[in-house]
Amino acid sequence: MEIRKQNVIVTGAASGLGLELTKQLLNEGANVAAVDINEENLEKLELDLNSKRLKTYVVDMGNVDSIKKFREDYKKDYSDVDIIINNAGIIQPFVKVDSLDDNTINKVMNINFFGPLNLIRLFMEDLTKDKKEQYIVNVSSMGGFFPFPGQTIYGASKAALKIFTEGMYAELEKTNVRVMIVLPGAMDTNITKNSNVAVSTTKEESSFKMLSASDGASQIINGIKKNKFKLFLGSDAKFLKFLYKINSIWAIRFINKKMSGINK
Repeated sequence: MEIRKQNVIVTGAASGLGLELTKQLLNEGANVAAVDINEENLEKLELDLNSKRLKTYVVDMGNVDSIKKFREDYKKDYSDVDIIINNAGIIQPFVKVDSLDDNTINKVMNINFFGPLNLIRLFMEDLTKDKKEQYIVNVSSMGGFFPFPGQTIYGASKAALKIFTEGMYAELEKTNVRVMIVLPGAMDTNITKNSNVAVSTTKEESSFKMLSASDGASQIINGIKKNKFKLFLGSDAKFLKFLYKINSIWAIRFINKKMSGINK
């Protein structure tokens, strides 16, 4: 799919992977609607990038009324939408399920799953109203196909997003709308800070090589250009996919050991 001159919605656009996606999409000649809950970071984004093809919107992806308001504001600025990239997401505190309160569980599910679901539903008519090629990209996680201790609800939210995206691919296969699910491994972003989650790691764990947000964004954009359906980002995501397929129990024990230094 061609990127130049496309109208692109990017959620979680003010930091990390979303920020890199916004920068690179603008460099490709796209018009970007940058969505984030952090107004201060969006203002900084506007100042730093200083592009007439960038518009910013303060939106709480965990709140359906906020998403509905965004659609109203978006339609005042753009006649249509060509690409939606659901990137916004948070992790949970590194604790077991029985230590999580209802508010935390609901917040993780609302932002990671119901947010993308609601955004897509609200824009589906715009995406399917004509025959030109359009794209939906949902950023899941390796936690969406591989269980991580202390991140069970986060993993459940990302697994739901993965299956939802695959289901949409099946439903939209004979339409003009392309669909891609992205499954990143560990990435050098500030998701823990944005999620208000403290993490303590051992020296061994902190030495794991993480994919840069810039590389991740570049791979996603190339995936759109090549009409990819499923994209695994990072050597760890690819390795765990292979390991889990070979022996799921051994793989779970392996990751339990690797994560033993993280506070629970």
